[in-house]
Amino acid sequence: MTDARLRRGRGSLAFSFFVQGVAFALLVTRIPGIQDRYGISDGLLPLFLAAVPILAGAASVATEKVVARVAPSRVLRWSQPVVLLALLGVGAGDALWMAAVALGAFGLSVGALDASMNMLGVSLQRTYGRSIMLGFHAAYSLGGIAGASLAWVGAHWHLSLFWSYLPVVVVLAPAAYLGSRWYVDGKPAADGGAEAKGGSPAFRLLLPLCLVMTFAYIGDSTVSNWSAKYLQDVLGSSEEAATVPYNAYMVTTLLGRAVGDLGVRYFGASVVVRAGAVLAACGFALVAVAPSAWVGIAAFTVLGLGLSVIVPQTFAAAGRLFPGNSDAAVARLNVFNYVGFLVGSPLVGALGDAWSYRGAMLVPMVLVLVTVAYATSFGSREARYGGGHERPRTVDVG
Repeated sequence: MTDARLRRGRGSLAFSFFVQGVAFALLVTRIPGIQDRYGISDGLLPLFLAAVPILAGAASVATEKVVARVAPSRVLRWSQPVVLLALLGVGAGDALWMAAVALGAFGLSVGALDASMNMLGVSLQRTYGRSIMLGFHAAYSLGGIAGASLAWVGAHWHLSLFWSYLPVVVVLAPAAYLGSRWYVDGKPAADGGAEAKGGSPAFRLLLPLCLVMTFAYIGDSTVSNWSAKYLQDVLGSSEEAATVPYNAYMVTTLLGRAVGDLGVRYFGASVVVRAGAVLAACGFALVAVAPSAWVGIAAFTVLGLGLSVIVPQTFAAAGRLFPGNSDAAVARLNVFNYVGFLVGSPLVGALGDAWSYRGAMLVPMVLVLVTVAYATSFGSREARYGGGHERPRTVDVG
C-alpha cells in the first residue's frame, strides 16, 4: 500500500467525519425549531429523540454482519448520502408522521455510517502505526462547528428548516460520495488478539469500554439534546443565543482532539482519558450552578475539552484488544454510543421535569467520573499509540 494512497484514504475519511459533524449539528441544534414545526409536545419530544439512537443501534448491529461480506468503505459510501437526504426530509415535512419517517431514516443510516466510519479509522490507524484516531474525530468536531454556525444563521434570519438544510445537502452529498472513491479498507492484524472461541470479540473484555462509551455519550447527548433548551428555559437566553452552547462545545472538542493524538503519544491513552473525565465532570458541575447564559456557555466549552478525548480513544482501545477482528468490536462498541444517547436524553428530560434541569446535570457529572476507574482498559502508560495496539511504524506515511 503506497504512502500516497494512505494519505488520500486518511484525507477522504476525515472529510466523511466532517460531513457527519455538519449533519448531526444541524439536526440537534434546531431541535426547538423541529419541535415547533411539527407541534411536538415536551412530553413527546423525548420519545422522538430516543427513536433515533434505538434505530441507529440496530443498524450498527446489522453493520457488523454486513461487513463480513461487504467492505466497510462501501457501507460508508452509501450510508452518508442517505443521512443527508434524511436530514433534508426532517426539514421538508409538515405532519408528525413525516417527522417520524425522516428521523427513522436518519437513525438507521447514522448507525451504519458511524460503525463503518470508525471501522475504517481504527484499521487505518493500525496501518499508520501511530495514534491518528483523534484527528478523525477532530474533523467531526470541525463539522459540528460549521453545522452549528449554519444553524445559528438559519435561526437568526428566521429561515425554515428546509431552506436551512437544502444548500448543505446539495453541496455535501455529492462531495462526500466523490471523496469515497479514495477510502482505504485496512486488513486485520495477523495476531487475533483477545477473540473468543469462534473468532468473535469476547464481550467480557469489551464491557469496560462499553461502559465508558455509554457514560461519555450520556454526557455528549446531554449537551447536544438539551443545551439549547437549558439555555432558553433555565438561563433565560434567546433562541438565537441557544444555538451557541453546542457551537462552543464543538470548538473546544475540536481543540482537544487536535492535540489529543500528541497527548496519547507522550503520556499514554489512560492518562489522557482520566484527565478528560475529570475536566468534563467539572464542566457539568459548572453548568448546574451557572447563574447566567454566558456562564452556561463557558461551562459547555469546558465540557467539550474534557469529553473530546474519551470516545476516539475508546474505539482505539477496542482495536487494541481485538486486532484480528476490530470491525466486529467497533460495531458492538458503537451500539453503546446509542445506548448513551438513549439513556441520557430521556433521563435528563425526566429528571428536569420531575425535579430540575440544574439537578439533572449532576447525573452525567457522576457517570463521567466513573470513567476514571476504567482508564486502565486503555493500556499502560507505555502504550502511547492509542492503546498500544498499532504495530511499530516502518515507513513514513505522512
